[in-house]
Amino acid sequence: MKTKMLVGVGLTAFTLALAAKDAVIMTVNGVDVPRSEFEYLYHKNSQQQMDPQPINEYVDLFKLYKLKVADARAEGLDTLESFRNEMAQYRHDLAAPYLADSTYLNTLLDEAVTRSKEEVEARHIMFFKTRDAKTNAELRQRADSLVKVLRAGGDFGELAGKYSQDRGSNGRGGYMGYITALRFPYNFETAAYTLNDGEISDVVESPQGYHILKGGHHRPASGKVHASHILISTQGSTDNGVKAKALADSLYKVVSADPSKFADVARRFSDDPGSGKNGGDLSWFGRGEMVQEFDSVSFAIPDGAISEPFATRFGYHIINRHESKGAPSKEELSPVFYSRLSQGDERGKLVKLHQTNTLEKKHKGKVNTAVFDALKADVRSNGIDSLFYQKWTGSPKQIASIGKKKYPVGGFIDFLGGRQNPNSGEAERLLSDAWDAYYNNLLVEVEEDMLMATTPEYANLYREYVDGSLLYEISVRKVWDKAAKDEKALQAYFEENKDDYRWDAPRAKGYLVEAINDSVASLVKKRALEIGRDSLVNSFRKEFPREVSIKKVLEPRGANAMVDNLIFNGPEADVSNSKYKVYFMLDPRVLTLPEELNDVKGIVTTDYQNELQAAWEEELLKKYPVKINEKEVKKVGASVR
Repeated sequence: MKTKMLVGVGLTAFTLALAAKDAVIMTVNGVDVPRSEFEYLYHKNSQQQMDPQPINEYVDLFKLYKLKVADARAEGLDTLESFRNEMAQYRHDLAAPYLADSTYLNTLLDEAVTRSKEEVEARHIMFFKTRDAKTNAELRQRADSLVKVLRAGGDFGELAGKYSQDRGSNGRGGYMGYITALRFPYNFETAAYTLNDGEISDVVESPQGYHILKGGHHRPASGKVHASHILISTQGSTDNGVKAKALADSLYKVVSADPSKFADVARRFSDDPGSGKNGGDLSWFGRGEMVQEFDSVSFAIPDGAISEPFATRFGYHIINRHESKGAPSKEELSPVFYSRLSQGDERGKLVKLHQTNTLEKKHKGKVNTAVFDALKADVRSNGIDSLFYQKWTGSPKQIASIGKKKYPVGGFIDFLGGRQNPNSGEAERLLSDAWDAYYNNLLVEVEEDMLMATTPEYANLYREYVDGSLLYEISVRKVWDKAAKDEKALQAYFEENKDDYRWDAPRAKGYLVEAINDSVASLVKKRALEIGRDSLVNSFRKEFPREVSIKKVLEPRGANAMVDNLIFNGPEADVSNSKYKVYFMLDPRVLTLPEELNDVKGIVTTDYQNELQAAWEEELLKKYPVKINEKEVKKVGASVR
């Protein structure tokens, strides 16, 4: 679920609290710059240079930097919603490593590593969740009833075949084969790994449904295998797969006699579109990743072996097992673990809950359960609709407090963002999930504020990003866009300074044309007299798309062999493509001075930007007052000697 960031960029109180511990090194337009910020940027700048920049030179650059940031704030760029949202997200991302509880994460990772060293037999009865809360409640109740029957001696296989909705296992009495860690939802995995052999679980809820598991045998992990397969499908078969089996047997004779033909046979005959085009290659897979029959054969045959045809519900398979490897190390499993967290694994929810509980204790957070229960009761009765928002939007009732700060329920309603759901069960879940995210955000923001006040590294990185973003935006407006988009001003600047762009050597200008033969070349030259100069390239590319190559050139001697031959008396040159036999130039001129802006637009734009920049900086020095604490500047300078 996407969540709105609640914090703005204006962290004045915390910034000032941090600044109060620092000496003030500079005051720009009434805003104090703490020595720690200046020192951080100066040292960073010095480390990026062969020789440290003299402190006085850096002071001048830093002063201009802060003046431009002050100008950006004066123009309200820091109040734009897009800017505030971007900075809030950056602050949140920057804080993530500081907020991560590495001890707790390592505990979960170690648990996964321990589990990955063995695999466990899994059997289950499953009811798939629906979008209807009432139906889900009934399915959960049915699962609870089956648990009682099973614990009273009911036959698991028989009940799985009769009631389980998992078509992959119900035909085998709920048997799923052996499974490994990080392949199934965390709650399901935990139940499978912790049940004793033959023990019946309570109802286990996963994102997909409700499960009843029967504990199975544990054994050392089989690791992974790399295999290819050929599938002859029986889907839609009207002869009970007789033809498919005959074809599979025939292909088996071919590939078992000459294994080198396996990939080619798979490409030609396999009905698995995903692997067939790759010669049947399935890459690496572990226990529980394939259907049970395929899983069993893959791990039973040795490396280099080809299996006889065998059946699954998809059809007949022939497996070529290439190689195998044992259980993964912690280093190998770690990226898989963190990838699962980022993809919504239930462990991610545990991490978020652990973070909420930790920060709640640290910052003395408290939820007003009476108000939250009233919200849930409302939703339970009526769902979330326009009347719900009408009733609660802007409500001053306190729903939570963190330390001395109170949070009204109206803020949480704003966070919901107008989402509606008439189904009371789904709406209540939506409300609870949104609250978990909202409350966690509140606590995280308080923690981030504390980082700003107590962790200079974090505060300096954040301020650098904010100021750098403001500097970029104001520079675009004051300099770069003016130079790049104000064509009239740029043209005027070029006309005033045209002599400054005289070239050291003459340049040939015109249109270089290559044609497939002399006849086409003659036609092009004739058409060129009828077409305006500015339309030559587009016109010829449309009229002669395969017969002619044309491009506008402005080249000094030595840059293009064909131009050298035609304009500067150079030797005969090779054409750019062998299909062209003739080359020539249209409207050729030799220039010592650019005749138009486009001839030197890049360098003119840069020069004009520099002029705008200098004028802007001069204006800033007059516009905003700056006071420098020379004593503190000298202390910073002395620290890098």
